[in-house]
Amino acid sequence: MPRIIPALVAFVALAMPALADEDIKDQYPASVLYEKPVEVIPDVWTAIGATAPPTYENAGHNNNLTFIVTGDGVIVINAGANAKLAKALHDEIRLITDQPVKLVINENGQGHAMLGNNYWTEQGVEVLAHVDAAHEFEEYAGQIFEGMKRYAQENAEGTDPVGPTRTFEDREVITMGRFTLEVMNLGPAHSPGDTQVWIPSEGMMIAGDMAFHNRIPPIFEDTCTSCWIETWETAFAPLNATYVIPGHGYPTNMAQVEDHTIGYLKHLRGKVGEHLENGGSLDDAYYVDQSAYAHHDTFEELATKNAGQVYSEMEFE
Repeated sequence: MPRIIPALVAFVALAMPALADEDIKDQYPASVLYEKPVEVIPDVWTAIGATAPPTYENAGHNNNLTFIVTGDGVIVINAGANAKLAKALHDEIRLITDQPVKLVINENGQGHAMLGNNYWTEQGVEVLAHVDAAHEFEEYAGQIFEGMKRYAQENAEGTDPVGPTRTFEDREVITMGRFTLEVMNLGPAHSPGDTQVWIPSEGMMIAGDMAFHNRIPPIFEDTCTSCWIETWETAFAPLNATYVIPGHGYPTNMAQVEDHTIGYLKHLRGKVGEHLENGGSLDDAYYVDQSAYAHHDTFEELATKNAGQVYSEMEFE
């Protein structure tokens, strides 16, 4: 079992931040990255994104950009929300190692996972994604790109929305240097093609948007919350990861991400279920009691929207 790095202990201590992330200034003003990469366990690094919506101030770095220094090259998880973020991450990698980046893995088809792809492909790096994530990006790339340009402004320069260079359907095992990774789609969860990167030898799960920490997850029209809970309980949790780098929020452990992700989904579904049993309408469903999670980041932006989406999902279950 790998030694515990003090930074990971600090992350766990930050599980309940005193201030919402929107009130915290950029942590790395010298870079478009929101935070400078930190080593979570030996040779596994992540640049932690803002637990807030994408803004000009965070340049779209509101998810975790992770990389693994394998000894025979570097594997990057998430291309970044634009080419400038991708380059900024690459610059940080070069400060840490002279090993070349050999592979980028997109955690899903969202902009902050894929819009930086063109930077990496222009470096000759292969980009891997789940086939459903690739289809999602292909369908909505124009819309996603325009949205990014609106908030990122000059930070969008140099970005050309391109998909992955290859895809997988269920699971792909990658051995590079001292690491063997299992790149997986464990089942339906947050968005089409959600991808998890599991490193069994280290007990490390790079969870993508299967797991959130320090903030509540957004629930989209194509999010199946009952499926997400089932995938978690039948496929994700049984892997019993020691360390988790969530899609959003500080690296931590399984207990924390379960509370902040599945705990939230079960709480919201319970409240909406009670509302439905009492004959409640959609108009009133937006205001079901979610106060137990009001201290989490993005609560103000997402809570009412999430309640409406869950009502629409549960109304016909």
